[in-house]
Amino acid sequence: MATGHTDPHRRDRILDAALDLIAEEGVAGVSHRKIASRAGVPLGSMTYHFDGMDEVLRAAFRRFTDHIVAVFDAHLAAPADREEARAAVADLVHRLSEGSRRDLVLTQELYTLAARRPAYRELTHEWMGRSRVHLEKHFDPDTARQLDALIEGLTLHRALAAAPHGRALTLEAVRRITTTPAERAPQPPVRHGT
Repeated sequence: MATGHTDPHRRDRILDAALDLIAEEGVAGVSHRKIASRAGVPLGSMTYHFDGMDEVLRAAFRRFTDHIVAVFDAHLAAPADREEARAAVADLVHRLSEGSRRDLVLTQELYTLAARRPAYRELTHEWMGRSRVHLEKHFDPDTARQLDALIEGLTLHRALAAAPHGRALTLEAVRRITTTPAERAPQPPVRHGT
């Protein structure tokens, strides 16, 4: 492994270590020393790569949001029609809620920071906007905004529930939000020639 400042992966290891520690101990439990130790880098690397703990946290959470946006992209890039997109959104909720506890905790830690500090609020706004870009490939902007909130809410409810709801309920919730007035209107009967 490369040593000194020439190690091209050192910054990535620092950010991964920061995220692991945040998931285990919360933001309040993270320090330069703990991150350096977890990343296997000299303590001086922290100040070489970052101006302070706030910069470490912002860069780490940006890395995390990039990961979640990639999960959105993986689920929402392929659907060809609205019904496939609805199914993909339901699958996404279940993937996120049944997936990594680390991701769930990191999401909540970021939201807590965002509730207190404007710089992190900007990061969450950017994240939500990037997620909605994928939803807007299939749904209008207002519907995408509603779906984004539904995804987060249902993911959290399923992840924390003693008995998580099933996919049918998720899909029904997605359908209720995404069904257009034209889809709700009764279709005229098909007339056959006389």
